[in-house]
Amino acid sequence: MSVDPATLVFDGRGLIPVIVQQWDTGTVLMLAWMDATAVAATLAERRTVFWSRSRQEYWRKGETSGHIQHLISLQTDCDRDTLLARVDQVGQACHTGTYTCFDGRELDGSDPAPIPPTERKESES
Repeated sequence: MSVDPATLVFDGRGLIPVIVQQWDTGTVLMLAWMDATAVAATLAERRTVFWSRSRQEYWRKGETSGHIQHLISLQTDCDRDTLLARVDQVGQACHTGTYTCFDGRELDGSDPAPIPPTERKESES
């Protein structure tokens, strides 16, 4: 079934969460945000384009780092308020240098504090 992007449900800030998954293994790589413009750009360019909530600007995953996400498919959930981007990840997905943003981050109280968004660089994203 094909879904019209105009029917997506965005939050009060005009954003929709995007779960990013490696297409062939099913590994969840990261969670990011898109607005309608980023959705359209992602579909047109066949690579992920996100909206940075901290920097208030668009960013193309891997634009400076080379860790590009080539889009395989973009799907919505049944409520049309969350997206699933199935990608072919080049290099690491996480700005910390791990393959996914979830590697080694069990909720057992031993994980160090996250890097504040204001200290992140696009090349880390």
